[in-house]
Amino acid sequence: MYCSTAANLLISTDMSSTTLHSILEATRLSVGYISGSPVIADISARLEAGHLAVLVGANGSGKSTLLRTLSGAQAPLAGSVEIMGKRVGDYSRRGLARVLSMVYTDRTMAGGLTVSETVAVGRQPHTGVLGRMSDADREAVAKALEDVGMSAKANNFLANLSDGERQKVMIARALAQDTPLVILDEPTAFLDVASRLEIMGLLRRVASRESGRSVLLSSHDIAPALSVADDVWLVDSTGRRLICGQAGEMIGSGLLDLAFPGRDVRFDASRLDYVLATGAPE
Repeated sequence: MYCSTAANLLISTDMSSTTLHSILEATRLSVGYISGSPVIADISARLEAGHLAVLVGANGSGKSTLLRTLSGAQAPLAGSVEIMGKRVGDYSRRGLARVLSMVYTDRTMAGGLTVSETVAVGRQPHTGVLGRMSDADREAVAKALEDVGMSAKANNFLANLSDGERQKVMIARALAQDTPLVILDEPTAFLDVASRLEIMGLLRRVASRESGRSVLLSSHDIAPALSVADDVWLVDSTGRRLICGQAGEMIGSGLLDLAFPGRDVRFDASRLDYVLATGAPE
């Protein structure tokens, strides 16, 4: 994992200890909207194969904008993004869907599909021109449903599920897509406590050195996310910069306090979570 800003703020490189290649790489990247100033400016970052990185920061700090830009859903203001060594803009839509699957935080539109049919949409980049499902495609769908604990509801209509269950289905669809990179924006936003922990555990298993698959996710569920992370990407909104490091180093560095500047909270490394800075019981 590598990350820097224009100020050359480098927390960890650790590039000599692994032969894993880069899955995602951003170079001199600035993100935001054309009508305004960059929300995060001039960053260079790399996510290695098999790593799980957690993106943290305050609401409005630019996390979702960064993820949309990295996934190609939004054009960068400057710089470039590469997935598997190829610029995102040089991929066809089908080609990009074979290397990247994305799960957004938006509430899922129900439509008229069953759970199994919804997850099967993730296989489209791999099916032929006619979109016919092979035995391998059906096995991928079944495995994805099993991984998120939704096999029993495979034939239920998506419209009849809770928000949390729908989110699990969207994660299953991303898993069925079978890409080397999975990006998730607040994947546990609508889930109960048990489901949040289960999903974080699942994403930890998805990102593995054996498979070479990488996961980048944003989350406000700080403790569960940090407990499974290899790397932490922190948006410091005061300087419009991205600070990165290995999870253990970031947790003990004090840098996580930069996530909420001017707020009465601090990061407590012993709890892996944020607490009130004043008046909080010890």
